[in-house]
Amino acid sequence: MQKPKEIAVFTGTRADYGLLSTLMRGIADEPGLHLRVIVSGTHLSPGFGSTVTIIQEDGFYVDAAVEMVVSSDTAVGVAKSFGLGVLGYVDTLARLKPDYLIVLGDRYEALAITQAAFLMKIRVVHLHGGEMTSGALDDAMRHAITKLSVVHITSNELHRNRVIQLGENPDTVFNFGAIGLDLIQQTTFLTCADFKKKLRVNWSDPFFVVTYHSATVGDEDPEGTFKSLLAALDSFPKYRIIMTYPNADEGSQRLIALAKRYSSLQGNRVKLVKSMGSQLYFSALKYAALVIGNSSSGIIEAPSVGLPTVNIGSRQQGRVAAGSVVNAGTSSPEIVDGIKAGLKLRTKLNFHSLENPYGDGQTGAKIIQLLKSRDFQFKKIFFDLND
Repeated sequence: MQKPKEIAVFTGTRADYGLLSTLMRGIADEPGLHLRVIVSGTHLSPGFGSTVTIIQEDGFYVDAAVEMVVSSDTAVGVAKSFGLGVLGYVDTLARLKPDYLIVLGDRYEALAITQAAFLMKIRVVHLHGGEMTSGALDDAMRHAITKLSVVHITSNELHRNRVIQLGENPDTVFNFGAIGLDLIQQTTFLTCADFKKKLRVNWSDPFFVVTYHSATVGDEDPEGTFKSLLAALDSFPKYRIIMTYPNADEGSQRLIALAKRYSSLQGNRVKLVKSMGSQLYFSALKYAALVIGNSSSGIIEAPSVGLPTVNIGSRQQGRVAAGSVVNAGTSSPEIVDGIKAGLKLRTKLNFHSLENPYGDGQTGAKIIQLLKSRDFQFKKIFFDLND
């Protein structure tokens, strides 16, 4: 009997775990594959909710928990976290010896483990390569991960073409769609009453879901934009607000401090949450009036729930977006206009006919079949479009 392939899945944040969880479960249930789970980043940080417990409560065994986050959100602190992560990942990968390592996206945690895996000749499967977010350092890190990976799972054909443009062999680049749509299809949404009970709110008013992350590249001032967003929200007093913590990027602690102060001043109008978990978050999107901020979930997943998005500033600039996404500037009047446009769009847009450009929600099954049926060589040769 052939030995199952060892498939390690890396998760460094609450966001990527939510997207990867259905794929992890599919790997665990597949006889020809053996799941290994590597947890790091903010999952292990009490300040961001210690979300490793969510992974364990979902029934996954954590094979390795690698500490890497230092108590600093400066550029120096993030760089030091990166270095600590590489050291820990090397030991973990040497112990687990996976046949493949699956990483998603574009963050420094994912780049750190990919760099370690590459030097150890471990084959990396990269999800969501070829995308563009020109307002964040993530953009360059995503492309760097692509160049260190041997298998590429993109979320649409445009992104597949970009990965090939980066010199990757077309035979290793697969347009399977966005893995987050799998999760939406497999999520059992809470009833509105159960959702409010679990979130511990007793609202009858409509509400917004708000998530704002630091824009880490370019001229945008994250703290200034966030203050403008908070001021804009005051123009809509009839709407309650569910606000989630930002990612652990440069400047995130200042944003958290502003969010805490705003929440305390607003009383029970605002519910500030460190981490919601997938079921609660997608249920929030189902019942919300709008999702507002600059999270990729507003562009990739929200259209499949039938929710308009007000995308603020430059962080997600360059992403392919559905017709349900309204782009807004960074000043308070621009954000107010964006929210008004989003609310108007909600009343007239036919979401049943809205096409999400990120796939059909079958990404995980396609990845599992690919890993079962094919073996990929570690050696890479630059694919030159001029040849």
